[in-house]
Amino acid sequence: MTKLLDRLSTVDVAAIGKERALVVQPIGAVEQHGPHLPVMTDACVAERVAALAADVAGDDVWLLPPLHYGKSTEHLGWAGTMSLSSETLLAVLRDVGRSVAASGFTRLAFVNGHGGNPSLLDVAARDIRTDTGLLVFPVTTGRLGVPAGLDLPDAEFSIHGGFVETSVMLHLAPEAVRLERAVAGGAHLPELYPAAGELSLEGPLPTAWLSDDLTTNGVIGDPRSATAEIGKDIVGHWTSRLATAYRQMTEFAFRTA
Repeated sequence: MTKLLDRLSTVDVAAIGKERALVVQPIGAVEQHGPHLPVMTDACVAERVAALAADVAGDDVWLLPPLHYGKSTEHLGWAGTMSLSSETLLAVLRDVGRSVAASGFTRLAFVNGHGGNPSLLDVAARDIRTDTGLLVFPVTTGRLGVPAGLDLPDAEFSIHGGFVETSVMLHLAPEAVRLERAVAGGAHLPELYPAAGELSLEGPLPTAWLSDDLTTNGVIGDPRSATAEIGKDIVGHWTSRLATAYRQMTEFAFRTA
């Protein structure tokens, strides 16, 4: 059963053995994902995958309430997008870290479901490490890969509301998906970026983008062939990898030569 830290009393939290205990902060976003997915997609993915992995990993993993809002300024102007500024999100993450440390814990993981958050999570993790001494592990679900043998259509350019996210949501929250509305977006990108030479959308030489730069319907990719079965396989892969990572996080310690 998932261990939810906010369900405990202060006495119970104080009694947790802190040497191995890992506190997990899920973080997502509330933002447009095209006409077929709910604006809570990234928050749903972060919360559910973080909890599923905690169930597998065992007794040392404790979940905080999810932080639904992220930095979604690239989608501002699309109805339903609710974004924190980078300054606000960094301040919130730092304060979470300080609070975790003040409660006596020594390990904190951020489990993130939004592609616009990782750079800020990296900064926050380093700041928290500097300020508190916590071991901090920033994880993004989309960077955990997919099951071996799964062929992703146009993977490089399917980054928002596309095949993977739609499949995952068909598995996690099928009642919230309107697949009959699914449309492809950003079809010109495979032609745009070869013409740009060494530049890429999100590769080694990335381009800062807003969703309006890439799509007219909010989708970057093609969700039309997504299935719940593929989503189940992807979520299972993420859960397995994250559960293994949780266990390693409870044991990790820096060593100097």
